[in-house]
Amino acid sequence: MARQAPADDFDDTGMRVSKPKAWAAGVPGVTAALRQSYDQMGARRTALTLLRVNQKQGFDCPGCAWPEGDHRHVAEFCENGAKAVAEEATTRRVTREFFAAHTVAELGERSDHWLGQQGRLTEPMLKRAGSEHYEPVSWDEAIGLLASELTALDSPDEAVFYTSGRTSNEAAFAYQLFARAFGTNNLPDCSNMCHESSGSALGETIGIGKGSVLLEDLYQADLIFVVGQNPGTNHPRMLSALERAKKDGARIVAVNPLPEAGLMRFKNPQRASGVTGRGTALADRFLQIRLNGDLALFQALNRLLLESDAPDALDREFLDAHTHGFAEFEAHVRGLNWDDVLEATGLTRGEIAATLGDVLAAKRIVVCWAMGLTQHRNSVPTIREVVNFLLLRGNIGRPGAGVCPVRGHSNVQGDRTMGIYEKPKPEFLDALAAEFSFEPPRENGLDTVDAIRAMRDGKAKVFFGMGGNFVRATPDSDVTEKALRSCRLTAQVSTKLNRSHAVTGELALILPTLGRTERDEQASGTQFVSVEDSMGMVHASRGRLAPASGHLLSEVAIVCRLARAALPGSSIAWDAMERDYDVIRDHVSRVVPGFADYNARVREPGGFTLPHAPRDERRFPTATGKANLTVNELEVLRVPEGRLLLQTVRSHDQYNTTIYGLDDRYRGIKAGRRVVFVNPADLAVLGIADGATVDLVSEWSDGVERRAPAFRVVGYPTARGCAAAYFPETNVLVPLDSTADVSNTPTSKSVIVRLIPS
Repeated sequence: MARQAPADDFDDTGMRVSKPKAWAAGVPGVTAALRQSYDQMGARRTALTLLRVNQKQGFDCPGCAWPEGDHRHVAEFCENGAKAVAEEATTRRVTREFFAAHTVAELGERSDHWLGQQGRLTEPMLKRAGSEHYEPVSWDEAIGLLASELTALDSPDEAVFYTSGRTSNEAAFAYQLFARAFGTNNLPDCSNMCHESSGSALGETIGIGKGSVLLEDLYQADLIFVVGQNPGTNHPRMLSALERAKKDGARIVAVNPLPEAGLMRFKNPQRASGVTGRGTALADRFLQIRLNGDLALFQALNRLLLESDAPDALDREFLDAHTHGFAEFEAHVRGLNWDDVLEATGLTRGEIAATLGDVLAAKRIVVCWAMGLTQHRNSVPTIREVVNFLLLRGNIGRPGAGVCPVRGHSNVQGDRTMGIYEKPKPEFLDALAAEFSFEPPRENGLDTVDAIRAMRDGKAKVFFGMGGNFVRATPDSDVTEKALRSCRLTAQVSTKLNRSHAVTGELALILPTLGRTERDEQASGTQFVSVEDSMGMVHASRGRLAPASGHLLSEVAIVCRLARAALPGSSIAWDAMERDYDVIRDHVSRVVPGFADYNARVREPGGFTLPHAPRDERRFPTATGKANLTVNELEVLRVPEGRLLLQTVRSHDQYNTTIYGLDDRYRGIKAGRRVVFVNPADLAVLGIADGATVDLVSEWSDGVERRAPAFRVVGYPTARGCAAAYFPETNVLVPLDSTADVSNTPTSKSVIVRLIPS
């Protein structure tokens, strides 16, 4: 029997605030995971499902992209992974009766949490022009309508094909193939809003836009920097890896404006010490940096390395043999202004000098980072400076060292590998042309920010979303919603309800799809899919549960059926790809480097590792043929008096835009989300009381007032001059045109705001 979803939750009057936690996981983590799983799935379904998460013959967690080791625990999942599985494998259902009872406008008034808690979508739905309701429609009619709207466009470039990070390799490859056969490179994806800055910086400096670190490297490292990242909430299984690294002798430096519980102490629930003991203290050093101060920090460390008398401060042999641009880099960094460094970082010279001591004592260094580095205007220069830091001591291309951008959604890296990219390389397009005998478009397409602009300006008229929640994942919420409402048709491939279903074009389709946990039966038999984790490991994922409805199609099937309808003269064998995913993988093996013998290798337990020239060979496929040391100008982000620098963050009860609940256990928030964390000293200067209700108003050069109303102020030990609040509620404050140089990623971690009493 279907379980009932909770009532709406917009009222935060029951919110309670307590002291933040000084440790993560432990028994409360297990309890929270099981409570949510039992509530969504029931006891028997919980046991059958969770024991298959991240197992070699099971399914890949639909949450984060943290890799699995070769030896896996019987419970190879974390609290938030269990929540992600429970959300997908829930027994709650959204039926045609639900849509008959709720208008689209009514759905738009509901919270993100309420929408997600209604359950799984069960059949295709259509909102016709002028209608206030979605109504059921057959798959043939849904696909036919979508195809007819696409083919009626004046240009293929009037269509936008968006992808979220949950899409499998097989679906992603078929999807980009269809878009390019249709005639456009308009393939924005969620990577545009998160690690695009990482890819841009790494591609320029080391020649490949992915991390160079494998899981084993963390265990061999002497020193690990965790920068702008909260693994306790966003990648909880990383805590186990850091715990093992500590046991093997590594030191850990946490660099963050917020003290994060998981980096202070970890109580591993899979160990007795994590259940009855004190667990493991992880961070040996906590640098509470000011927002946007990371470039200054690494530039200061690089100057100190250049000036050090230690005989091994620089790896001269590596620098001479494998790098380019040292003289220009050295001249620039030696001119660094220390007053700028201290203002930008909020740190003391003593703290930076002590960190240098950690660096000089380490032979093998890994730097990990996430959104705290990638969502600033200077994100690309910042990550380039991180690469400079590692290159100076030869810490790329040897065991226990390297760059480690920790990706978010479970297959966001794999989607890019499969060709989901608006700026495809000519070599990839050449391989597609040779494999499928058509000429792909060569002009760059639209990324996420440019796609919003195009829809806003009437230049894009059909939006197709393959998973995700575009409306809530993107910046400048009011602009984004108006852009989508300007479209002729919006279509969303989804497992559950979200706000994007309530923000529609003149016509709107909901196309319900299978989840990772479910069996995928096609004409040739039961299928499996594959994903690529954050460290370039490719492995299979096999769902076992019966589908939530007999009316669901897989993502691959949806794409292939749309391709047949929209491209009736296509010579591409869409039927064969839908019938048997081995056919897709055979194509991939001939198009994408590193995937030779794909079908055989992905069937091996644990899958296979993609090649990485800088890591494997110390070969750097850049324009210079070497790793590039770069010159990065330091500009201190100065905030006007009476303003704060805001970063958007996740609560512990959410993953990306999916809101599991209304608590943030580690930060001491219960039953509410509209909170803004501010240092008590800043509150005193501003004359605002802890517990007051304020509106957040962002400031940008266009003079437009962007306001997020009714937030409770919480005095919190964040860095001075900085504040934090949850997204997607604060995405409205991020200007569409405020983006990172080079990568065009929204600057969600450096928003200038003022607090106005409500």
